[in-house]
Amino acid sequence: MKNNSPGTKLLMAVICLAVLAYFGIQAFRYYGDPLTTTVAYHYQLEQTATVSGYLVRNEQVLTGSTGGLLRISRSEGERVGTGGVIAVVYTDQASLDRQNQIDSLTVQIDQLQYAEEAEQGSAVSLKLDSQIVSDILALRADVAADKLDAAETHETDLRALVLKRDYTYADSGDLTAKLKDLQSQLKSLQSQSASSTKRITAPVAGLYSAVVDGYETVLTPDFLKDLTPAALLSVKKDDSVTSQLGKLILGDNWYYAATVSTTDLDGITKGSTVKLRFAKGVDRDLRVKVTSVSQAENGRAAVVFTGEDYLPELTLLRQQSADVITDSFSGIRVPQHALRVETQTVKDQDGNEKETQVTGLYCVVGMTIRFKPVTVVYNGDGYALVKAASQSETTRLRSGDQVVVSANNLYDGKIINAS
Repeated sequence: MKNNSPGTKLLMAVICLAVLAYFGIQAFRYYGDPLTTTVAYHYQLEQTATVSGYLVRNEQVLTGSTGGLLRISRSEGERVGTGGVIAVVYTDQASLDRQNQIDSLTVQIDQLQYAEEAEQGSAVSLKLDSQIVSDILALRADVAADKLDAAETHETDLRALVLKRDYTYADSGDLTAKLKDLQSQLKSLQSQSASSTKRITAPVAGLYSAVVDGYETVLTPDFLKDLTPAALLSVKKDDSVTSQLGKLILGDNWYYAATVSTTDLDGITKGSTVKLRFAKGVDRDLRVKVTSVSQAENGRAAVVFTGEDYLPELTLLRQQSADVITDSFSGIRVPQHALRVETQTVKDQDGNEKETQVTGLYCVVGMTIRFKPVTVVYNGDGYALVKAASQSETTRLRSGDQVVVSANNLYDGKIINAS
């Protein structure tokens, strides 16, 4: 049976009023003082412009008779002096096989001579062990980075080192006899090969490159003078330029010519220094100087960048995309509307008090609100990069701080209501 007594009705009314009062108070607290926070964190920003262009170098294509079997003696990017051997031409396959035997004997002789030195003390063996470990690590790094040319070189060096280490355990008498025998064989083969080979030498000093792409006579330093966007866009390689011998890159400077949108020219002015980050081929940012900026044509300008470093790593690059890094910013990222300007009283050098405007952030420290002064490094879209303007432990902004985004009646030292 239902109980409709006045006491029951009054109790239900009191309970309903209590529930409504509770939700009303919570709503008032939420909407009356909407304290919201976010985490400040370290952030790095770069101002970049993506461009596409050509690597330009002072290059000389190697020419000469290559009748026979050609064997290049230089690696990509290796520096060659005037008169240095670039390649060797062998008259027939027998001559080439003989040279391979000479190379093999030379390596074995070097290994045996090293083994003889190793008998003089343990320091030589320890040094050899260290070199083996170093080459293993270098080989692993080359394979991981997909640098197969470098990996092949390290693999050859590693094999020679392992054989040297193996020879250190041989008897000294056996080593001496074997060394004399190999030296005799080497001398005989060298005398036989003298008349069946032709050496091709470098006419001038430079860096060697085995790749001839047809741009050597088109993209020259002279081409860059008074360069226009139209001229750069109409570049075509000369298919008549070929060589089995490769080419020499002269001088120490290299150039990168690209067309840049006029909207991206901010920070790219003649004489300024920027960084280039190529899309492939180079695993580091290259510092370059802007040497010329043309007049704009159809919203684009031709820009020439000049570099003086890492030329041996750029010998295989020609048409490349790159990011031009004009500026970079680093700081603690916070919402832009979390920044506040407060009036503070400070003392000058004479001890006089004066009021000054201070930019900063309110942060939650425990159950207290603290004002932390900052300096704005960069203003972005809805965010800002800042750095601490105070070195005090209590007012220095740190990455990971809880920054107050919105709240009412903010002031330094305010106690947060735990409820």
